[in-house]
Amino acid sequence: MKYLHTMIRVNHLEESISFYTDVLGMNLISKSDYPEGEFTLAFLSYGKSKDDPCIELTYNYGKHSYDLGNAFGHIALSTDNIAAMCDKVRHKGGKVVREPGPMKHGTTVIAFIEDPNGYKIELIERK
Repeated sequence: MKYLHTMIRVNHLEESISFYTDVLGMNLISKSDYPEGEFTLAFLSYGKSKDDPCIELTYNYGKHSYDLGNAFGHIALSTDNIAAMCDKVRHKGGKVVREPGPMKHGTTVIAFIEDPNGYKIELIERK
């Protein structure tokens, strides 16, 4: 078994691709349109192919909002400088929803940001 990707539905594909590439530094691996099915898929990764762990962004034609529900928690990413990453997110117009600091009942430094669709992304500092 091998982890391949996590799919999330997005409201505006280009805005989401820009967030994950320009703000978080991921690579756009592929973008494929399926007019018959009325959806577009974009795969992003810190790797170079779909064989690397990816986030799959799914845009369904004409759908501009989703109920995120309360079952999905967050995507987690590590960074070696959490304060600088939060500054970059803010500078690029993103939202920091929990400032960097130790996690509750622990010492690991974490922060939370939100993508343009409201999905939470946990940043974990790992030096």
